[in-house]
This record gives sequence, structure tokens and C-alpha cells, in this order.
Amino acid sequence: MMTLDTGASRKRPYVLALPILTSLLTYNAAAQAAFEHDSAWMLGDWGGLRKTLQNDGYTFNIGYTGEVASNVAGGYSDRTTARYADQLMLGTTLDLQKIFGWSDAEFQLTITERTGHNLSGEGIGDPRTGTLSSVQEIYGRGQTWRLTQAWYRQAFFDGDLDFKFGRVTVNEDFGTFSCKFQNLAFCGAQIGNWAGDIIYTWPVSQWGGRVKMALGDSTDLQVGIYEQNPSYLETGNGFKLSGSGNRGVLVPIELVHQIRLGAENLPGEYRIGAYRSSATADDVYRAEDGQAQPSSTAQAKSHDGKYGAWIVAQQQMYRDPVHPARGLTLFANGTVHDKATSKISRYIQVGAFYTSPFDSRPDDEIGLGLANIHVNDRYRARQELDNEINGLSDYNDPAFLPPQGSETNVEIYYGIAATRWLTVRPNLQFIARPGGVSAVNDAWVAGLKFETSL
Repeated sequence: MMTLDTGASRKRPYVLALPILTSLLTYNAAAQAAFEHDSAWMLGDWGGLRKTLQNDGYTFNIGYTGEVASNVAGGYSDRTTARYADQLMLGTTLDLQKIFGWSDAEFQLTITERTGHNLSGEGIGDPRTGTLSSVQEIYGRGQTWRLTQAWYRQAFFDGDLDFKFGRVTVNEDFGTFSCKFQNLAFCGAQIGNWAGDIIYTWPVSQWGGRVKMALGDSTDLQVGIYEQNPSYLETGNGFKLSGSGNRGVLVPIELVHQIRLGAENLPGEYRIGAYRSSATADDVYRAEDGQAQPSSTAQAKSHDGKYGAWIVAQQQMYRDPVHPARGLTLFANGTVHDKATSKISRYIQVGAFYTSPFDSRPDDEIGLGLANIHVNDRYRARQELDNEINGLSDYNDPAFLPPQGSETNVEIYYGIAATRWLTVRPNLQFIARPGGVSAVNDAWVAGLKFETSL
């Protein structure tokens, strides 16, 4: 029997303070009403007020994302069920050049709430290990309200030098990638997914900033510095502003290069970067006395930081000369992490987007991705030694710790542009060795992701 758990319902505050009361008197005769197909917003442009505010420098972004997933075959549990998770986003972007005359400056404020349940933790993976990725990316980082962005950006020299600082998320600037897929292994900056104990990405923010410098017409170098404070991850600390609990800093550096390929000038973007965290980190295998942790009474060996690197590549390979919206874009992501302190040692992903697949559906899109997540061999060795010392060899023994290897995720979706303000993406996911545990059956998951701009 299939069950659908949406979580406890709750009221959501949709009211935002409008900063220019005089704009209430402005009316646009061509205003777009709520639920119009060609409107950019489900609720319309508020009788013309929204466009007036936007022209004056005040842009309001209200978005809702929902994701449902059902395990149709395989996985740890053979019970068919479904889970729903969602996110509400309330944001505003202030163009400070229009408002105060400050050249090339802006301020961003975003508040988010996540609710719901995650199928990956309820039937896909072995409860003793969980899964490595998630079939509902929107679930992560706690089901709570958070201050996700509150930053100021200032550019100089026609954008050749650009500063941003405040409450920021790492992924909005470093390792940036789209989030059209529903599986976490294809959504957003992947570096934060596999080093999540030190890299806090959306919706978790921290104090920090970055400086970006143009090295040429198509190449930028950026360096960031972010507070390393794990207390921001805790549910209930979504609006914490104090630095109590700080353990160090995270410093990422990234080179971003734009190219135009061939005679058709097909666009491409390539990113390569690295990070270093100064926060102390435990060794995944060794204890302070040099022995393996399962056979030692000493604490885990401590290291003075963690490090890793990433690469992101996106390149359009084909554009239809008759229908320019139709095209094929290939992408690839990869990360590596130090083996002394990281559970995940490497990750690689490849895939493609095909836009405007049919003449009758010019705004639709097809996405296909494949990703492999590899658990650090030293981490697995500790699991195996732990079982050996405790005399455990039966997988069905509740005390047995299943050794983890690699998990492979595949997803294909069809993105339906139902309106300008609503996109629906039914998808099919395949998870091979959930959690990297070979004893768990490969799983098939049917999903549906929708995004709407309110």
C-alpha cells in the first residue's frame, strides 16, 4: 500500500513589507492578473505595483519548490511508499544604483523554510549507513526557517573588480551549477554535498565574502573567506548572527573561464577551484597513538584542517539553425577530497540538457545525468576492522556495520514549461548500491519536481 506523508501543515507568512508606499498609487493598465499563462508570477504583478517597484530598484522573489518521490522497485525496503519535501523562499533584491545612486551596487535578502520528509532515509538505504546522495535534494539541512542571504555587493571598474560580503552561501559563487534535477548528485555546487561538514551551501548561510577579479575579457579569478561555524547547521539556529561556536575559516579559490565554441559561438563555462579549511578535523582511520581507531582506546588523530578541489564544465555542443532555442549542452562535475579526514574521497558526474525538443513545446527541456560517489577506502577499512574486532560477519545482524564503497545515481527528467511561472519535471531515478552497500538492492524511484514563482 502506498502512503504519502506531507508533514504537519503550517501557516506561512507571505506578507512582505513594501518599502515605497507611494507606489501603491501607481496602476499599470496592462497589468498581468494572477494565474495568467504569460505572466512571470503566479500571483500576477499586483495590479502593476510589482513592475513599478522593480523599475524603482525593488525586486521581490517569492518561490516555492516541491518534490515527491516514490520507490517503485528495489532498495532496502520492498514496501512501496512516497514522501514529499518542499521549500518556500522569500527574497528581495535592491538595486542600490536606482535607489541611492550607488554605482553598480546591490543588496540581497533571502529567507527560506524547508519542510517534509526524505524518501532516501525511509526505505532506499540501509538505516545503518543511509544513502550517499538523496532522491529529494530539497530536503537537506534541516526542516526549519533560515536566513539564507543578507549580503551587499559592490563592483568597480566596470565590473572588473567585484566584492560581496555579509551572510552568504558558498555555492552561489563557487562551483556554481544549476538545480534542475531532483537527485542531489546533480543539483547545485557539488563540492558542498561531499564536504558538507565544512562547506555550508544553500540554504545555510554564514558570515563571509568573496572578491572577484577579471583577468581578461573571459576569465575571472575569485577568492573567498567564510566563517567555519557548525552551530549554524543546527535546527533552531537559522537566524543566529553571533560568531559563538566558530572553529576556523574556509578559504576557496576558483578560476572561471567563458568560451565561445566554433563558428556558431556556442557558449561554455569552465570552473576549477580548491578549498582549505583551518578547522581541526578527525582522521577517518587512525587514532592519536597511530593505531587503527577500532583497535585503539585513544581518540581519533586530529588534523589541522581539510582540503579538496573541484571542476565544473558546461558547454553547448549544438544549436538548431532554424530553431535557436533548440540545442544540446553537455556538462561534467568532479570533486576530490583529502583521504585523511573525508568520508567521500571523490565524486564524478556527467550529463546533458536538450532544450526545446519539440516544435509544439519550445520551452520544454530534457535532462539526463549519471554520477558516481566513492567512499574513502580508509573509511571503509575502519568499518571492516570494526566488524572484525567485534566478531561480526552476518549482514543481517543489527550490530553489523555494512562496509561502504561506491554509489551510482542516474536521473532522466522531462521539464514541462506549464506556464512562465510554473515548471514541472517528472523524473525517473536509478540508484545502484544505495549507500555504497552491495547487499542493498538497486532502487528505482519515480519523482516529480515543480518550481513556481509566486
